[in-house]
Amino acid sequence: MDEALKENIMGALEQVNDPEIGIDIVNLGLVYDVDMNEEGAVTVTMTLTSMGCPLAGTIAMDVKRVLSDLPEIKDVDVNIVWNPPWNKDMMSRYAKIALGIR
Repeated sequence: MDEALKENIMGALEQVNDPEIGIDIVNLGLVYDVDMNEEGAVTVTMTLTSMGCPLAGTIAMDVKRVLSDLPEIKDVDVNIVWNPPWNKDMMSRYAKIALGIR
């Protein structure tokens, strides 16, 4: 996958907010990897802020919705993992400022 397409994908993923926190999943550091095969199928490997997140299905559906708008992408799979565990140090500077975390 070329760098421009990866930037477009990450930009699209910034439209997906964690509904409980109100910050997008990219700036929260929840997206670990994005991979695309030759057929245009994308796998987004990500985590959630907590294992018991009741909105996991909603977030996964939002990821699929925003990525389906990109013409290069034919299919989207969301792979939710728990390792490495998410922590606040994974957040961007923007997210930390928005949430008042140092």
